[in-house]
Amino acid sequence: MKKVLKLLLFVVAGLVVILSGLFLETSTGFAAEHKNQWTSVDIKAMTFNLRNKNNNDSSPHSWKERVPTIGKLISMENPDIIGTQEVLYTQLQDVKSNFPRYNWIGGNRGKYSAILYKEKDYNVLQYGHFWLSDTPEVIGSKSWGNKIPRMVTWAKFLDKKSNKQFYFINTHFDHQSANARKKSAKLILKATKEFDQELPVILTGDFNAGPNSLPHQILTSDGGFDDLWETAKTRINEDLGTFNGFVDPTGEGPDKRIDWILGKGNLTTNEIEIVNFQKNGQFPSDHFPVLADISLTYNK
Repeated sequence: MKKVLKLLLFVVAGLVVILSGLFLETSTGFAAEHKNQWTSVDIKAMTFNLRNKNNNDSSPHSWKERVPTIGKLISMENPDIIGTQEVLYTQLQDVKSNFPRYNWIGGNRGKYSAILYKEKDYNVLQYGHFWLSDTPEVIGSKSWGNKIPRMVTWAKFLDKKSNKQFYFINTHFDHQSANARKKSAKLILKATKEFDQELPVILTGDFNAGPNSLPHQILTSDGGFDDLWETAKTRINEDLGTFNGFVDPTGEGPDKRIDWILGKGNLTTNEIEIVNFQKNGQFPSDHFPVLADISLTYNK
């Protein structure tokens, strides 16, 4: 009887060892399998030149008349982060009053290149701005033939839900000086080298240049950015440009696609659209906004 019990104990002990080894192997395999898995963060990014408030835009395209139409467009498209161009401080106050879910960063005397973001979804970890000139740290500086000071606003965001970080840059290149546009592209490349290279970067702006221009080439060929219009899985309104001038529903055609969303790092674009919304013949701005549905990916 004792021999039988010893034999049974030996068998049970062996089974325990075998099962433990199998469990350990399964656990290790599970850990190894998940070690290299990636997580994704989805962001709806928009670039939108809102047209500055002035006394020259006749009805129905004055700023006061356009605010409700802009509100309707933003409510319909529901972007998470918006790179804006040309807005004045009083316009940003109107935006904040009408769209309280968005906060904004970035500014300057005169026309701002502000970034609007959903405050409940994102934290700003760092932000800054610089001017597109030989002295970028000098407020309002200009030195490349442009009569109007041009600037960049950037932020390092934290997505609260995923706890992942990314950069968002917004700018407005000069509309007159080709030299300023070229040097602006090069300065942005230089500035982004100071960023954490492991994080994705989204760049929005009114570049006042088409897709076949030198600034586009500098940023995409030499700088490692992708034009998300070109890499998107789905493109909507491919036959349009983005400058409508309050009169042209075609946006002057695809060669006049001067508002871009670019990206670098681990990101893909599911869909991108030139948003040509109008309300009873009223344009929200003299530029059509561009909206991209972007997925940022991170190795866990």
